[in-house]
Amino acid sequence: MSTLTLVTADTPFIDSGNTAWVLAAAALVLFMTPGLALFYGGMVRTKSVLNMMMMSFITMGTVGTVWILWGYSESFGPDIGGGLLGNPFAHFGLNGVLNAIYGYVPANAAAGTAAAGGIPGPAFVAFQVVFAIIAVALVSGAVADRVKFTTWTIFTVLWSSLVYFPAAHWVFAFSGFAEEKGGWIANKADGMLFGGVGAYDFAGGTAIHINAGVAGLALAILLRKRVGWPREPMRPHNLTLVMLGAGILWFGWFGFNAGSALSAGALASGVWVNTLGATCTAMLGWLLVEKVRDGHYTSLGAASGVVAGLVAITPACATVSPIGALVVGLLAGVGCALAVGLKFRFGFDDSLDVVGVHLVGGLIGTLAIGFLATAEGSPTGAAGLTMNDGLFYGGGGAQLWAQAQGALAVLLYSFVVTFLIGLLLHKTIGFTVTEDDEVSGIDLVEHAETAYDLGGFTGGRGGGTGAFAQAGITPRPAPVVPAAPSAPVVPPENATDRKEGASA
Repeated sequence: MSTLTLVTADTPFIDSGNTAWVLAAAALVLFMTPGLALFYGGMVRTKSVLNMMMMSFITMGTVGTVWILWGYSESFGPDIGGGLLGNPFAHFGLNGVLNAIYGYVPANAAAGTAAAGGIPGPAFVAFQVVFAIIAVALVSGAVADRVKFTTWTIFTVLWSSLVYFPAAHWVFAFSGFAEEKGGWIANKADGMLFGGVGAYDFAGGTAIHINAGVAGLALAILLRKRVGWPREPMRPHNLTLVMLGAGILWFGWFGFNAGSALSAGALASGVWVNTLGATCTAMLGWLLVEKVRDGHYTSLGAASGVVAGLVAITPACATVSPIGALVVGLLAGVGCALAVGLKFRFGFDDSLDVVGVHLVGGLIGTLAIGFLATAEGSPTGAAGLTMNDGLFYGGGGAQLWAQAQGALAVLLYSFVVTFLIGLLLHKTIGFTVTEDDEVSGIDLVEHAETAYDLGGFTGGRGGGTGAFAQAGITPRPAPVVPAAPSAPVVPPENATDRKEGASA
């Protein structure tokens, strides 16, 4: 097994402030997965809320495990195949990573500058694994209400290993360790198709959101529709959970984006502000579309607009100005609000609008960089780093072309491989529950549980018109227990004796 070494004559050291920030950001991103479970869970019907939340929670178990075994090495190990994949065995079980320092920059002795510290290898491992976890969890929203839990669990391992880890290598694997070369999208100097201009994706618009969004599209096309869709309304059962989940996602997303700077400084600060601004205008844009189209503002629209803005600014947060971030958010809020209706036009049952929000939002943010990137007014420029300008800032169309190639590459790869994985599982062990099981309640069938004990609101366990009945769940009637035989009654000899006994 290889070990990580550093090409520098200076003595590397760990920057405690940067390490603390990265670990805190990793915790914020991990918190996003329970937030996503609440967001998705509130959007489904009462009879499937636990199943929906479990589909998010299980990714923490499966993806976290395979990340330590081979996922980290496959994403960030020594490159094999011209920037297409990291060696999954080079750091199997995190061999050689625990004592490494990531991002160390040697001192410039001639200029008399001090050496810049890095972060320990485990901190980088921790930050990247939570990205992998939520990327897989995002896909689940497209197939809510109808998927076997065992099959979904297997899918999380296959999809992360065959789709997410390779895409993460393409986008995120820049040369942080001396022996690593970097993926073909991340490597700005000699990208395979870019001709010296690499695509920018600061925190995962391509590897996470376009990737998960198009994977959801592939599964929605492959698998059967929900029973009754689109004829029957399938409204969110608990909008309070939806808004709480959206708030947690917004909170955690500051770690998602600003944490991707891997340091606490000007870059992270500027990214934080851009993340805030884009999310604000995206919420306003979504609500504006609702008001013009439907005549009212909805809490679901506000929550969805928040997520759409967060998705779109993810790739662009370091390369656009604050004004550019407001524009990106507004475009995402309006564009995604209009895009969620595409499933009805094209007939694919994307249960929770993963395609309309994550695929479309990711494309908007990724392509907007080609127009709005600015070295002078962006967090990247403020941090003293070099970058290309977009079309609107005199940089020509080269950056836009690079962004389009990176987005298209991830989109096509993810769709094809996801469809093949889904087809394999569907034809072997089956991907969806039976229609009868879906109607009776996937929570009861797959988990033998229900999210809410609402028997008191149904007039008894055997029936009624409460939330169970509205959700199509018929609880089992309580067993009838025969009454114990009563003792024989012996009549008193006369009424007088009875009265006396009573008074005594």
